[in-house]
Amino acid sequence: MKRWIAVTAMVMGLAAAAPAYAQESTPGAGAVVVTIIPGGVTFFTQGKNTGAPSFANYGAGASVEVHVNRFVSLEGNVTDAIGVTQNLDLTNGTGSFKTPNLLDYSGNLVVSFANGSGFVPYVTGGAGGLTIFDESSVGINNTATLFTGNVGGGLKWFNSSARWGVRADYRFIAVRTKDDVPAFFGHETRYGHRVFGAVMVNVGR
Repeated sequence: MKRWIAVTAMVMGLAAAAPAYAQESTPGAGAVVVTIIPGGVTFFTQGKNTGAPSFANYGAGASVEVHVNRFVSLEGNVTDAIGVTQNLDLTNGTGSFKTPNLLDYSGNLVVSFANGSGFVPYVTGGAGGLTIFDESSVGINNTATLFTGNVGGGLKWFNSSARWGVRADYRFIAVRTKDDVPAFFGHETRYGHRVFGAVMVNVGR
């Protein structure tokens, strides 16, 4: 929870400290871009050594991106991966269980390939935390927070006024686990994939 508060404070600080880039006239992103994520999927693969089950959660969230210039920006991202009932291969057999809710938050460096059009491809990477909330049906009785790293990329498209746009994003996520994490998540580094579609709003042009 402390990490979540820190990331939230960072996002608010970035938005408040938007640089003079807002004065530049660019066809794409402005100085500050807010991304609203209405839907996505976070999928974790099966544990290689422990056999901890693979599972997928529904995702929603938001981010704030502050541009240093046309090509480089900093982004704070918060995503809630909501647990859903699905078939899981647990150590005591296969059954239908609800997966735990996950809160993923990170700070990222974004490099955009601005090309003078409304389409802007980008690559990104960063670090943050993943909070796993208790879910008794799969043996998780306490909330735990783990360190994460992510790399990925995507494509943004802005309309002719550049006031709003849409975005498709992919992230590869590595989660460093701890010994006190329940067996459901496995006592080993876990790997996941996150894909989302989102709406962007330029608030700092």
